[in-house]
Amino acid sequence: MAKLVWDQVGEKLFEIGTDHGVLFVQNADGTYGNGVAWNGLTAFTESPSGAEKTDLWADNIKYVSLRSAEDYGATIEAYTYPDEFKPCIGEAEIVAGLNFGQQARKAFGFVCRTNVGNDTEMESHGYKIHIVYGCTASPSERAYQTINDSPEAITFSWEISSTPVPITKEGYTNMKPTASITIDSTKFTETAAKAKLTALEDQLFGSTNADATLPTPDEIITALS
Repeated sequence: MAKLVWDQVGEKLFEIGTDHGVLFVQNADGTYGNGVAWNGLTAFTESPSGAEKTDLWADNIKYVSLRSAEDYGATIEAYTYPDEFKPCIGEAEIVAGLNFGQQARKAFGFVCRTNVGNDTEMESHGYKIHIVYGCTASPSERAYQTINDSPEAITFSWEISSTPVPITKEGYTNMKPTASITIDSTKFTETAAKAKLTALEDQLFGSTNADATLPTPDEIITALS
């Protein structure tokens, strides 16, 4: 038995920032193309919905509380976006520089990284990798304003919803389909675990020997197990 202790040195954790955005456009067969860097990423906001409570009553007492399924949603904000994202927001580039709007939208996968900090290493303590599958983007507002003495760059914003993908790996088939995966680097402290994470990052972000690709949940489990 031990008495609880709060706010010990090195345990004051916080999360900050977002970077390393990668876009993976989905092909017609459901696979994902090679990743492209997403420059100018300013915010990634996760906003799941659902999981609403329904109370069942019996014998004049609350018998049980049921929860509805959770639906994943998020918002991506950026100063710019890669050309490969145009089909995902309903733009068709007929020839270089000529874009038609209100076209069919493609699904995509998205990856980004956020920093994990603490009181001793600050934001260099570690990071989390966020992976989202089966995303579709809703139309977004674009507010163009005159240039004045306090100019500001336009920030694009897209609300995204997603379709979960199944987990079929043996030993994990009891898990529900997932639309999002989070990987916390601070949990991979052993040498072998760090090597596995580095190899997975090379796949997600690309390396000198290979393009960036988006692994399935089953492949991620295998890579990090």
